[in-house]
Amino acid sequence: MDFEQKRRAGIAGRQKNDDAERLVSGGRVDDDDAVELKLRPQRLAEFIGQAKAKEQLAIALEAARSRGEALDHVLLFGPPGLGKTTLASIIANELGVGFQQTSGPALQVQGDMAAILTNLKAKQVLFLDEIHRLQPVMEEKLYTALEDYHLDIMIGTGPSARTHVMRIDPFTFVAATTRPGLLSSPLRSRFGILLRLEFYTDDELRFVVERSAEVLGVPIDRDGAAEIAMRSRGTPRIANRLLRRVRDYAEVRAKGRIDRETANAALTMLEVDAHGFDELDRRLLRTIIEKYDGGPVGLNTLAAALAEEQDALEEVYEPFLIQIGFLDRTPRGRVATRLAYEHLGIEMPRRPTLFG
Repeated sequence: MDFEQKRRAGIAGRQKNDDAERLVSGGRVDDDDAVELKLRPQRLAEFIGQAKAKEQLAIALEAARSRGEALDHVLLFGPPGLGKTTLASIIANELGVGFQQTSGPALQVQGDMAAILTNLKAKQVLFLDEIHRLQPVMEEKLYTALEDYHLDIMIGTGPSARTHVMRIDPFTFVAATTRPGLLSSPLRSRFGILLRLEFYTDDELRFVVERSAEVLGVPIDRDGAAEIAMRSRGTPRIANRLLRRVRDYAEVRAKGRIDRETANAALTMLEVDAHGFDELDRRLLRTIIEKYDGGPVGLNTLAAALAEEQDALEEVYEPFLIQIGFLDRTPRGRVATRLAYEHLGIEMPRRPTLFG
């Protein structure tokens, strides 16, 4: 692993730690996996939201089934927590084939990739999460496997080295990434189906919360589900995590039933406000407003003021604030918007105009 790869791995590790400390993180935290497996829909018809992606996928799946062929390779991209892993498993279920899962960081030596690819069965789904963190040498191994279904393996070293070509049964490669811009053009060109997952609406998240509550056996009314959905930052993973925390509160303080009043009390105690902001979000906005007059303020300066890594600010904290219009990213730096002032209860200063 060269210096640049080590640097990226270190940054990714710090970002994962930053995310793991936040209740409103879209990334996975330690207690998510077991519960997510239980809540995960098994069929495309059960999957809530992402109407455009579902329609494209449904047509592609039906066409592949009718031809008796493996589905084209699929790239799923978008913010964390929106259902990329769930959709990958649904593809396998809909096709009635095997499902194997790994991730970019887990593949460290060339033999790992060769072992996985040569053991795939016909039409099987191979899911690779965080493909943007796949080492370049591994990526090159994928090219011929994805396009021509064969794998070039080097046997021996030096002048006596020779190449052995191994045939691979046609399979479906499903990859997921939160950073599609980091994928090389040759790799992106190997995918026949590219699906972008968008943030969910409050109504869609309410359905997610109600379904999850039913699976978990949690009594909840429509208003209680809507309150949790509103504070879930457009992300099903966060909605399910907040539901579990509110369930705990309801069992201790509200006889186990979740209504709007109970959900509001629980989330207020957890310091998750009406927009889904936690203390870190509010501290970032307040720093820009109070220390730097609302901005613009450079990323370096802001990171130093908050004692946070620049990459963590850019990839963990800022995206949602920018998405809903509380923060602007300008060439001169970050700027807090009118919505940020209103949310924090701070009067927005009048900016000087050309005419005074």
